Amino acid sequence: MPTLYLIPTLLADDTAQQVLPSHISMIIEKTDAYFVENVRSARRFITGLKTNRVIDETAFFELDKDTPPADTRKQIQELMERKRSAGVLSEAGCPGVADPGSVVVGMAHTLGWKVEPLVGPSSILLALMASGMSGQSFVFHGYLPIDRQDRSRAIRFLEKEAQGRLQTQIFMETPYRNDALFADVLANCQPNTRLCVACNLTAPDAFVRTLSIREWKSQVPDLRKKPTVFLLL
Repeated sequence: MPTLYLIPTLLADDTAQQVLPSHISMIIEKTDAYFVENVRSARRFITGLKTNRVIDETAFFELDKDTPPADTRKQIQELMERKRSAGVLSEAGCPGVADPGSVVVGMAHTLGWKVEPLVGPSSILLALMASGMSGQSFVFHGYLPIDRQDRSRAIRFLEKEAQGRLQTQIFMETPYRNDALFADVLANCQPNTRLCVACNLTAPDAFVRTLSIREWKSQVPDLRKKPTVFLLL
């Protein structure tokens, strides 16, 4: 039975020794086919681990939000026929969480593969752990709408859900739009609502802080081009 390994990648450059268990390198060394969101960054990640894996003898199947499911199904079926295991690599963090890797995982289950998740960093869980907010009840919403009016409505809805259910609401944004999202959160939430900003997690300049909306208004952080997770409660 082939195995589909769900392999976490780095959240910050040059942190492999701090955040990845040694057995991940062992899995990568023996696996020669991968479903990846971006081939270039996947090759760079594997090369950076300095295993004995020959990168030019490794197969990469691109799997992003625009990949036709029929293409992925054909690729995983061919691997199964050849009795080859495979890996799934996210752009950052854990595959299948806020990335399209879940598509091939679902197909693997249907075809009878063994699915093995491996330990590694998740920005969502790390942010929740560090936030001081409820880890008993929480929801991850991914990306909020780009349109400002729609985004404002979404923020007000999340605040209502957080307060009504005592449930941590988690969301994120493309790094270059972080500051605009942060400003909209401040403009649409009540003064006593708590907001956690978790930025550049696992990097030397990681920043995690939870304050009320009122307090954030007097100390606005610079979040430009920095991977950031936001949490409301």
